[in-house]
Amino acid sequence: MNREPIDVLISGGGVAGLTAAAAFGTAGFSVICVDPAPPVTAESDAGADMRTTALLRPSISVLRAAGLWERLAPYAAPLQIMRIIDAGGAEPVARLTRDFDARDISDEPFGWNLPNWLLRRELLARLADLPNVSFRPGVASRNVVTREAGAVVTLSDATQVTARLLIGADGRNSSVREALGIGVRATRYGQKALAFAVTHPIAHNNVSTEIHRAGGPFTLVPLPDRDGIPSSAVIWMERGAEAERLAALPTAAFEAAMFERSTGILGPLTLATRRSVWPMMCQIADRFIGQRSALMAEAAHVIPPIGAQGLNMSIADLGCLLDLAQKTPGDLGSGDMLAHYQRRRWPEVKARVTGIDLLNRASMVSARPLRDMRAGVLGALYSLGPVRRGLMKAGLGAR
Repeated sequence: MNREPIDVLISGGGVAGLTAAAAFGTAGFSVICVDPAPPVTAESDAGADMRTTALLRPSISVLRAAGLWERLAPYAAPLQIMRIIDAGGAEPVARLTRDFDARDISDEPFGWNLPNWLLRRELLARLADLPNVSFRPGVASRNVVTREAGAVVTLSDATQVTARLLIGADGRNSSVREALGIGVRATRYGQKALAFAVTHPIAHNNVSTEIHRAGGPFTLVPLPDRDGIPSSAVIWMERGAEAERLAALPTAAFEAAMFERSTGILGPLTLATRRSVWPMMCQIADRFIGQRSALMAEAAHVIPPIGAQGLNMSIADLGCLLDLAQKTPGDLGSGDMLAHYQRRRWPEVKARVTGIDLLNRASMVSARPLRDMRAGVLGALYSLGPVRRGLMKAGLGAR
């Protein structure tokens, strides 16, 4: 039993939770991070997360301060151009292509893309360098009692920890959120996403391409070359039944379907990893705070993988919490600190969840007139320079 309180207990050892542990640990706070499942840190291992994360430019400063970016940068592919293709005509071919170039607003790329399994590997390596951080895989939060003096959490190994601040980063079905009695508002689309990596004969040239037809976007996101061959991550969103059908196809048939759905923009696509399938939803917690407690990442909000917003919103949560903690270290976990977090993050997250929800619904439309309208709106927005630049800045989280 911990007789003296620690500073921060993080429930959840996914990418967001491990990043929070590194950030608070690097800032000098004492941290315990727990997760019932040990992280999978090799692409070939069972259970590896085949998704990738595009770390947008505002997230890099948080990662750099946490001592993480130097570890991650050598494995990252830059995202210089965000290309949107509308292929919603009678045939699955590109009928409208618009490029959003980071050079229009900055000298740097929009962001950098990395596999999620690799993120976990490098995060664990960073935590091993921090003596004030204890990561405990295979351990879960079992019971949460919050008091004015701190959050008292009983762990699955019977350890009891008292923390000045409890952070719930334990996913969309958060046990911390449930223990705090915080409800959620959820929207389910009957939609799933396939995630995997491919190789292709045509170089991606640091262009991330989102192709819209029906059912959801088909997105190719740059990765570093595989054995000298250009490679990309793919997120393919479809109605649930269609996604399951595609996931079960033999490799040759699946590759043929990929080539058609991608409009052949990078040539024939060769499957380079196994396929994983993820359900799509939007969700936001009714509030992000409780006594001595804060929610972040998917415990607070869940969105479909459109516009690279997911983990970047989580890192924005972390950046806000850490900023408040460092400004008044003596008030870590206080009601005043947490009220500031709620005021700063909840309205911002709500606006982004609403925006992504609308974009996803637009990407799913199957009726030809609605697809034609979608293409027309994209063309009109792109043609207005100030609007185009404003959309790019908004996507990065700039005000």
